[in-house]
Amino acid sequence: MRVCVLGAGVVGLTSAYQLARDGHDVTILEGRDGAALEASFANGGQLSYSYVAPLADPSVLPHLPAWLLQNDSALRFVPRLDPRQWRWCLSFLLACRGGRARQTAVEMLRLGALSREALHELVQRESIDFNYVRNGKLVVYRDANAFDAARRKMDFLQAAGSEQRALDAAACVALEPALEHARPLLAGGIHTPSEEAGDCHRFSVALAGVLNTRYGVAIHYETPVHSFVTERGAALAVRTPRGEIRADAFVVALGNGSAPLLHALGMRLPMYPLTGYSLTIPVAPGHAPRVSVTDLHRKVVYAPLGERLRIAGMVEIAGMDVTRRDRRLDLLKRQAQEIFPAAGNYAAAQTWCGHRPATPDSKPLIGSTRYRNLWLNTGHGALGFTLACGSARLIADAIAGRAPPLEPGAYAWPR
Repeated sequence: MRVCVLGAGVVGLTSAYQLARDGHDVTILEGRDGAALEASFANGGQLSYSYVAPLADPSVLPHLPAWLLQNDSALRFVPRLDPRQWRWCLSFLLACRGGRARQTAVEMLRLGALSREALHELVQRESIDFNYVRNGKLVVYRDANAFDAARRKMDFLQAAGSEQRALDAAACVALEPALEHARPLLAGGIHTPSEEAGDCHRFSVALAGVLNTRYGVAIHYETPVHSFVTERGAALAVRTPRGEIRADAFVVALGNGSAPLLHALGMRLPMYPLTGYSLTIPVAPGHAPRVSVTDLHRKVVYAPLGERLRIAGMVEIAGMDVTRRDRRLDLLKRQAQEIFPAAGNYAAAQTWCGHRPATPDSKPLIGSTRYRNLWLNTGHGALGFTLACGSARLIADAIAGRAPPLEPGAYAWPR
């Protein structure tokens, strides 16, 4: 079967990989001039399969006023005259209900476990260099009450198959000596040895090469998709600057581009761009973290990528606006120097600002649409790298008509 995948980010490329492995004739269309140049380009770098809990959770509600009003808050809401923004925010608040949030957390953990299995299989099968390390993750807490709450949640995560242990401040520093400067700030930490890290952009570029040379996948860059040609409940082709491109099935993995493309077909996807920021600095050996670290107080993540350190954080509900870019990057740099002042050359930091395609409940949209040969694999928010391989396996199973390893309705749209 001829399958056309729209989008060459990490989700589109992994989808193409699973489909090509199934023997399909796969073509990828990408509007940019290379792979993974949008949300996949310089994300946090952590593969956090045990930390995929939804942003929408009852515990965030008491913190919302401070988070949304303070200039140095990790989460900021910048109101706009955009009905999509307000619909998304209302749906987010509804998704914070306790029972729904708990069920979403379970479903996300299951997808995370499938993704870990699928990535391990891919890494074993293909020769891909992306600074991949199975180095574990340490989430550090500055507030004793927050640390106590995290310890109480360990039973839930351990029941889902996650190996974890609670550490006091001294044990955190023993595990990660680069935290010595921050020791007075720490109440404790939760260590998850199974977590991993890697460079999503390098992974995507390498996978694109494997797809082309080993599996014969055609990748057309600088080929934006303008619209669909449909007839009698099926998609026949997509319109591009290269003309119409026909296929037997289409997978929409365009991230933030998915919603406007499908809106023309009468489908309103519940997605909105959440802005995030990152720094990538050359490391100072012996002073940069060796394990992945998350500073929960600041909502900042640190991922070692070979001789570089990726520092990422913040969520802005501001549409595609980037007017605050420099101020937010300066804030991120100050917050990083607060905990890892000697980690590397901050003056030489490579900076990035990206827009994560997020759903209100944090679950991606994976599965069929009202068009019988048009499929979704989009809306992964900040978890695209972590969930990509598992999502790709789900979409490939759905297209092949195989029994899926997870309940597909959990990620279906509409829901």
